[in-house]
Order: sequence, then structure tokens, then C-alpha cells
Amino acid sequence: MLLLPVPVRRFAAWCAVLLLAAGLAWVAVRLCVELRTAVAPALLALLGTALLRPLYRRLVAAHVQRSLAAGLTCAAVLVVVGGAVYIVVAALVDSGDQIVASLKTSAQDLARHFGAAGTSLDDLASNARELLGKFGSTAASGVISGVSVVGETIAMAVLALLLVFFFLRDSDRAVGTVRALVPRSGGDMAEAMARRAFGAVEGFMRGTTIIALIDAVCITVGLLVLRVPGALGLGALVFVGAYIPYLGAFISGAVAVLVALADRGFVIALWALGVVVAVQLLEGHVLQPMVQSRTVRMHPAVVLLALTAGASVAGILGMLLAVPLVAAGVGIVHELQERYAAESSGTDGPAGGS
Repeated sequence: MLLLPVPVRRFAAWCAVLLLAAGLAWVAVRLCVELRTAVAPALLALLGTALLRPLYRRLVAAHVQRSLAAGLTCAAVLVVVGGAVYIVVAALVDSGDQIVASLKTSAQDLARHFGAAGTSLDDLASNARELLGKFGSTAASGVISGVSVVGETIAMAVLALLLVFFFLRDSDRAVGTVRALVPRSGGDMAEAMARRAFGAVEGFMRGTTIIALIDAVCITVGLLVLRVPGALGLGALVFVGAYIPYLGAFISGAVAVLVALADRGFVIALWALGVVVAVQLLEGHVLQPMVQSRTVRMHPAVVLLALTAGASVAGILGMLLAVPLVAAGVGIVHELQERYAAESSGTDGPAGGS
């Protein structure tokens, strides 16, 4: 090894460090995947805590006991989520038959003008019955698997809500917990990094929620003006989809345009597309710079890579968690950069934000 030139030895050392870091990251990801029923609720609870902490702090500042304040905050979440679910379900019940009938009519028109032999609705129905008879057992196992997934999702949601309660109530002990996990000499740095990471996630969640609400209201108003069925449900879909940057907005907007095309025709679909595009342009050029200017802002390429990595690891849940986790990582990197820059200039390190 000593006979090798210095550049080669440095290259080998960096390769060893990168391989070690990649190995540790792979082991951590595999452990999280294997323990996803515990890891996913914990991460979702952290996101919920970051989003709900301002309300909790206002209640505590109003001299509400901590446990009661955390309980009231979680109850508010249940009311908001329950109200959103009710709006979506009511919209689907009121206009679901109309949407299905419109889609059926569009399918009949396509089959009549462009369909080949065997593509009529009657042929498709008979083929579907034949396939169902052949693969009935597979379909039944798929239904059972789907029921188990729904049960697991509900259990994870309940666990996440309980964790939000405990995270809010015991948030004053978080600093002591972080310091207890590291040597005494690294306590200040660990606290500063944790504060910066959580602040980045808190800012991201708060900004995303504000932007999602504005997007949902604007698109819902536009769809109501165009008399598109299920406008309230589509607006709720836009709000939820906004938490998955870029891809969520694209999917929810595409669904709205397709519903408008099926029910109201090509011209109204173009108007709906114009509404969706206008709202997305407003978000990208006005809302994002204004709302999230004081939080961690990441390049779109980094966001897309994070979404792709999250989807490959944990599907939709991974896409939901990927960007906040990357935001936390970016916050930690910025904290380290500021500290090392301050140390190199001979001044004290920056104080950690709350």
C-alpha cells in the first residue's frame, strides 16, 4: 500500500469510506423495511408532530395542561381528517353514478368509433366473466390480501396518532433524550443538528399544507364553476396529492381533467386543464418562493430522485416520507457547514434554532 502513489491511496481511502457508508445505509434501509409496521408510524408521527406543534404550543401558552393540550390537538386532527373523509365520501355518493355513467358513455363512443371486433362492452363483460371463472381463486386471495393491507394500514394510523400524542406531550424532554444518546462532548452539536433537522421538517410540512390548501381551494372553485361532478372530492384529492411534490399534483390534476372529459366533453376538459395548469404555475412561481422561502428549499432534481428512491423502497408511503427526510438531511448538512465555517474563521458556532 505504501508503494502506491499518494493520489491512488487517497482514492482508495475515499472508496473505502463510501463503501462503508453505503453498506451502513443499505443495512439501515433493510431494517426499516423489515420493521416497517413500527418505523412507518414513528416517521409519520414525527411529520404529524412537526405539523401540529404550533397548535400545541399555543394551547400550552394559554396555560392548558400538556396532556390535555396534546389530546385536544389529536382530537382536532381526527375532526379535520374525519370531515375531509366525509366530504370525499359524500361527493362520491352524490356524483359517483353520474361519473360512472359518463365514463361508460365515453367507452361506448370509443368502442363504436375506434374499437375492433370483440371490444364492445358486452364482449368485455363476457370475457371478464370467463377470466373471473378461470382465476377466481387468485382474485379471492387478492381480496384477502387487500383486506389484510387495509387492516395493517388502520393499525399503523392508530399507532401513529398515539405516537403524535406522546411526541407532543413529551416534546420538552426531546433535548435531554438527544443528549443522552451521544457522548457529552458532542451534545451541543447533536442538539443543534436535531433542532435544524426538525425545523426543516416543520417548515416543509407547514409550507406544504398552506400551498396544498390554496391549490385545493382554487381547483375546487374552478371545477365548481365548470360544473364538473365530484368537484369537492377532486379538490380533496388535490390537497392530499400536494404532499407528494410534482407527482401528486400531476396525478390529481390528470384525474380532474379526465372526469371533466368524461362528463362535460372536450371543451370543458380543456378549461379544466387550463385551471389545473394555471394553479400549478401559481404554485411554482408565486406560492413556493413566498411560502417556503424561509424553509429548506431543494432543487427539483433532488426532489425527483428522493421520490424515486422512496417509491422503490416503500411505494406510496416511501414517496410521502422521502422529501421530508431529505429536507431533514439538508438541514443537518447546512448546520454542519455553518459550524465548520465558524470554526475555521475562529468564531463560535451558530446557535441551534428551535
